[in-house]
Amino acid sequence: MASVLGVDVGGTFTDFLLWEDGRLFVYKRPSTPDDPSRAVLAGLAEAGADGAAWRPDEVVHGSTVATNAVLERKGARTALITTEGFRDVLEIGRQTRPNLYDLEPRRSPPLVPQRLRLEARERLDYRGEVLQRLSKREAVKLVRSLRDRGVKSLAVCFLFSFLNPRHEELVRDAARSAGLACSASIDVLPEHREYERTSTTVLNAYIGPVVERYLTRLAEGLGHAGVRNLRIMQSNGGSASAAAAGATAVRTVLSGPAGGVAGAFASAKSAGVKRAITLDMGGTSTDVCLLDGAVPFTSESSIDGLPLRIPTVDVHTVGAGGGSIATIDAGGALRVGPESAGADPGPACYGAGDLPTVTDANLLLGRLRPDAFLGGRMTLSPSAARRALRPVARNFSGDLEGAAASVLEVANANMARALRVISVERGHDPRRFTLVAFGGAGPLHACDLAEALAIPRVLVPPFPGVLSAFGMAASPITTDHVQALLAPVEDDGAFTHRLGRAFAMLESQARRSLRSQFGRSSAPVMRRSLDLRYAGQSYELTIPVSARADGCDPARFLAAFHRAHGRRYGHADAERAVEVVAVRLRAELPGAPVRLARLARGDGDPRLGRVGREAVWFGGRPRATWLYDRSRLRGGDRLRGPALVLQLDATTAIPPGWQGRVDDTGNLLLECEG
Repeated sequence: MASVLGVDVGGTFTDFLLWEDGRLFVYKRPSTPDDPSRAVLAGLAEAGADGAAWRPDEVVHGSTVATNAVLERKGARTALITTEGFRDVLEIGRQTRPNLYDLEPRRSPPLVPQRLRLEARERLDYRGEVLQRLSKREAVKLVRSLRDRGVKSLAVCFLFSFLNPRHEELVRDAARSAGLACSASIDVLPEHREYERTSTTVLNAYIGPVVERYLTRLAEGLGHAGVRNLRIMQSNGGSASAAAAGATAVRTVLSGPAGGVAGAFASAKSAGVKRAITLDMGGTSTDVCLLDGAVPFTSESSIDGLPLRIPTVDVHTVGAGGGSIATIDAGGALRVGPESAGADPGPACYGAGDLPTVTDANLLLGRLRPDAFLGGRMTLSPSAARRALRPVARNFSGDLEGAAASVLEVANANMARALRVISVERGHDPRRFTLVAFGGAGPLHACDLAEALAIPRVLVPPFPGVLSAFGMAASPITTDHVQALLAPVEDDGAFTHRLGRAFAMLESQARRSLRSQFGRSSAPVMRRSLDLRYAGQSYELTIPVSARADGCDPARFLAAFHRAHGRRYGHADAERAVEVVAVRLRAELPGAPVRLARLARGDGDPRLGRVGREAVWFGGRPRATWLYDRSRLRGGDRLRGPALVLQLDATTAIPPGWQGRVDDTGNLLLECEG
C-alpha cells in the first residue's frame, strides 16, 4: 500500500491525515452538514501542496451520518414485523428509568410508529423448535401490505430466531423480492434478549438506506478523484468495506470516537504510557475513554435512549465542545451546551453565527490566535466573539473576560464529570493515569481538567486535531461474529467439543466475510471470547479465551471469569454453576503500517520554536505568554508555562505552573510543577 488517507467527518470540522511513503500530512476544513461527502471531496482537492490534489490509494472513512440520522430522526420510513403479541416491545422496553429522580421522564418516541409494527402468526420455543409455522404466503402478504403504505425499509425480529432462522429468512426473502430493504435480526444481531435485539435491528433498518446512499455517493466521488478503495470505520475500532458497512450501518454509529481511541492508544504506546484516559474534545461533543493496557469494548450502549447491542469501543460522551453554546437560564445560572453551533453557522467568531460558544470564550481570553487558526487559512473575529458574549457578561457586571473564563469553567466541569464516570465511578484512581488530549479543542482544556482530577501528566499527540483520522488510517480490517449458546458449562469432552465446533463455524463465517469484502482472508488473527454468567443471573461478562487447542477447556476460562466477576462486582463464587450465553469471534487483518516519524534531536532549548509573545488570560488575569510553532520543536525541547503551542489542527495551552517536554516521536508531555 503506497498511501492511505484517514478521513473523520465531525460535527464542525472534517479531518484528514495522509500516510504516504512513510510521511504524514494533515489537513482540516469545515464540515458540510447538508452533505458530508462534499467536505471530504473538497478536502482532497484543497489539501495538496501547490494546487495538486491528494491521490491516495485507499481512504478509511468515519462519519456522523448514521448518528445524525437517528438524532435528527431523518432515517428511512421503517416498518417492523415481529412475533404475534410482541409488536409493542419497542415501547415497553425494560421499564427502567435512566434518571431515577427525574419527576417528569421523557422518552424518545420509537423509530417505528405502532401502525407500521405488524405481527406474524409464528412462534418458536426456547430451543428453536417450531410451535406455529409461518407460511410463505403470509410472509408475502405482510410485506406487500407494508410496501403499499410507502415503507422503504423493513426490520424483522422474531422470538428465538437466533436458534432457528427459517421464519425470518422467509420474510427477508419476500421483502427483497418486492424491492424492499430488509434488516433481519439473524443478520444484524443473532443473540438473545428480544428488546435489545429488536431495537438494534430497527436502528439498522432505519439508518441503512441513508448510509448506503451516502456511501454510494461518496464512493462515486472518490472514484472520479482517482481513489480506488474505500473502507469504513466501525464502532468496534476496525474497518470494513463500504458494501458491508452499508448492509450493517448500525455498526458505524460510533465510528468517530472509535477512531480517536485507536489513535490515542497508539500515541500512548509510542510514549511508553500504559494507563491513559482519553479526552477527545471536538466542536460538538467530548468523548472520554479509560485505557488500562488495552482498548476497552462493550456490547451495551445506546443512542438517543435507544439500546444498541453491538461491539463498540467503550466511550462516554457529553455535549461539551468548542461549539457548545453558552446561555443564562431562567434562574440566572450559566449553562454551556449540550446545544452546539456546529459547522453552520458555527461559533460567532467564525463570522456567520451570533451565539456565544466555548471557542469564542477561548478567543476572547487569547488562548486562540485569530490569525493562526487552521494554519492561518481561517481568520477568527475577536470583535464578533465580544458581541456574542456581551449578553452573558451582563450577569458578570459587564466583565467580558470574567464571563469568558466562567464559560470555560462550566465547560470544564461538564467534562470533568464525564472523566469521573469512567474512572472514579468504576474504581480507578485518576492519579495513576495520563490524560491523552486530542480533538480540535482538547489540548486547550487538558491541563485544567488534569488539575481538577489530580491527574499528574498530560500527553498531547503530534497531530491532536486529526488523531481520529490517524486512528482510522491505521485501523485493522475487522469482522465480528456471534452465536447464541445458552448452555451450562460442563467439565466433559462433549461440552468442549461443542464449543470448539461453534468457534470453528464462526471462523469459517469470518473468512467468508473477509473474502467477500476484500478478496482475501489469508491468515487473519482470530480473537475468541465467551459471554459467561452465573446460573440465574440476568447479565454476563465477556471473557477472552485462547485460540489454542486447550482454549475451550472450562478450567481455563472459568478461572478468568471468576476473577473478572470479582473485579467488577466485588464478589465471586467458584462453586457456583456457570452458563455460556454466547460464543464470539473477532477476525482481524492488518491495516496500513501507519507510524509516527522520529523527530530530530534538539538540545532542550525551545527558542527556535518561538514565534511571538502575547498577553493570554490565565488564573483571572492576563500574563505574558510565549507562542511556539509546534513544527519547529525538536525532540527533547522543554517548555514552561504560560505558553501556547500552535499548529494547523489544534492549539495547546500550557498554564503557569506547568512544564512540557517533546519526546522523540513528537508527543508533548506536560506535567504540573507542583
